[in-house]
Amino acid sequence: MNLKLADFIYELPEDRIAKHPSQKRDGSKLLFYNKGAISHHQFSEIDEQIPDHALMVFNNTKVIPARIIMHKETGAKIEIFLIEPMAPSKVHEKVMNSQKECIWKCMIGNAKKWEINSSLNLESPSIEAIRIGDDQVRFCWNTGKTFSNLIAEIGKIPLPPYINREVDKEDQIRYQTIYSKIKGAVAAPTAGLHFTEDVLKRLTGNGIDTDYLTLHVSAGTFQPIKSEVIEDHLMHYEQIWVTKTNVMNLLNAEKTIAVGTTSMRTIESLYWYGVKLLNGSEDFFIDQKDPYLFKQVPKKDALQAVLSTMEKKEINVIGGQTQIFIYPGYDFKICDGLVTNYHLPGSTLILLVAAFIGDDWRKVYNEALNNDYRFLSYGDSSLLLK
Repeated sequence: MNLKLADFIYELPEDRIAKHPSQKRDGSKLLFYNKGAISHHQFSEIDEQIPDHALMVFNNTKVIPARIIMHKETGAKIEIFLIEPMAPSKVHEKVMNSQKECIWKCMIGNAKKWEINSSLNLESPSIEAIRIGDDQVRFCWNTGKTFSNLIAEIGKIPLPPYINREVDKEDQIRYQTIYSKIKGAVAAPTAGLHFTEDVLKRLTGNGIDTDYLTLHVSAGTFQPIKSEVIEDHLMHYEQIWVTKTNVMNLLNAEKTIAVGTTSMRTIESLYWYGVKLLNGSEDFFIDQKDPYLFKQVPKKDALQAVLSTMEKKEINVIGGQTQIFIYPGYDFKICDGLVTNYHLPGSTLILLVAAFIGDDWRKVYNEALNNDYRFLSYGDSSLLLK
C-alpha cells in the first residue's frame, strides 16, 4: 500500500500538551465520534454513550517506578530505565518477586560514563547494579526484599518524555489507573486514567459488562516512526496475558469496546493467535506482518481455537508477545469501539486511530483542537464507534 508518514502529521501546539492531570479523574472532556457524527461531553457521562449490551475491556497493567538514578564515585549521574526483564524469567510478575538478583534490558542515560562489567552501588537500601552489556544490567541485593519492594524505594514513575518535568506526589496516584493490578508497565495505559469507581459503577448499572486483561506497556509506545514509508517501520513488541474468562466474554459479546489502544492491540492479537493456531502454529507471538499475511477466519472460529488450546493445556491464563502493527488497511476483527486519548503526530497510535475510523481521524483531531481539548497522556478523552 505504501502509506506515507507525511499523511499522518498534524500540528500540535506545545500549550495543548497536558503537563498535569485534570483536577478530577472523570472531569476531563469526552469527544464522542459515532459513525461520522461528533458531540462533546464530560467523561463522567461516558456511560450514556456506550451502546447497550456492550463489553468494555480494560488493561489492568500497573506502572512500575522504572527510572533509577545512581551515581559513580566520581559523582557522575547514571540513569537506568528498566525496559523488559531478561532473567530469572521474562515474565514480569516473576521478576518483580525475585529476592536476590535479576537482569533487565535497560536504556542507560550517560552510558559513556559507565563501563561494561563495572558496578554502581546504593547504600540504603543496599543494591548493586552491574552493567553486563550495552543494554543489560544485573541487579544484586541481599536484604530479603523483593525487587518490587526495592524499586518502590529507589525508583521513580516514568512520565512520558513530552511532559518534560520532574515527578511529583500527584503523579504517584494519577499516572496509574484505579484498577491497575499486574506490575510491569513502564508507561500507563492512559485511556484508563479517566475512570473512577463511580463511573465503573454506572457502567455496570447500565448493563455494560466489563473485563480486564493485561498488556505491559513498553517504552516502545513512544518510539517515533522514522521511515518515510509506514510499512518499513519496525514495531516494538509487548507482553500480553489473557484469561479463559476474557476469551469467553469476547466470544459472547454483542459489541466490544476497547479501553485504550493497548487493550485494542491485545484483543486483536488474540484473534490472530487463534488464526495461527488454526494454521498449525502454537507460538503465541504476533509478528507485525501476520495480520497482512494470514487468511482471515470468522471471529468465533479464532477465539474458539484459543479456548480449545487453553482447555487442552488445562490453563486459565495464557501469555504471549505481540508486535501487532495496526495501520490503515487493517480489518478489525473484534473491536467495535475505542476509548482513547489524543496521540502524537506521526505516531503508531495515530495510525491505529486512522485504521479504525478512516480519514475522519483528521476531523476528530481538528474538532478537539478547535474546542480546547488537552492532548496526550494527561489529556482529554474520546469514544470512537466505527
